[in-house]
Amino acid sequence: MGTNNTQETLPDIRQTIVLNAPIQKVWDAVATSDGIAAWFMPNDFQPELGYEFHLEAGPFGKSPCKVTELDPPNRLTFAWGKDWSLTFELIALEGKTEFTLIHAGWDAAKVTEFGQPHGEIRKHMSEGWTGLVGRLGKYVEA
Repeated sequence: MGTNNTQETLPDIRQTIVLNAPIQKVWDAVATSDGIAAWFMPNDFQPELGYEFHLEAGPFGKSPCKVTELDPPNRLTFAWGKDWSLTFELIALEGKTEFTLIHAGWDAAKVTEFGQPHGEIRKHMSEGWTGLVGRLGKYVEA
């Protein structure tokens, strides 16, 4: 027990779903401003490495983000807020797409910009992502 490590990493939130849509259609839904707005949040995203943008997080205001990895149509990662990163991974499967969302950067010792402990908000976010990934599915399969 006597470790002096202040960082208590919590596991990433990972959600994988197979979408009945071709990879390019899913990529357009997760890597364009209009696509992200349709299932997640309004934003001023541009698919450019290093691009800084904001997610419109409703009552929480504008959330600063920055594109850190861009590998169309397979992977997009962006930093979100001060601690988090969000990765969208896509794998083409014969006309369908395996989509994995990875929300990383959880630390039990930290709080969000709004003073909420990571451990507490992680549970809500994990449940929230289930709904959002479902919305993405409805959007691309429509």
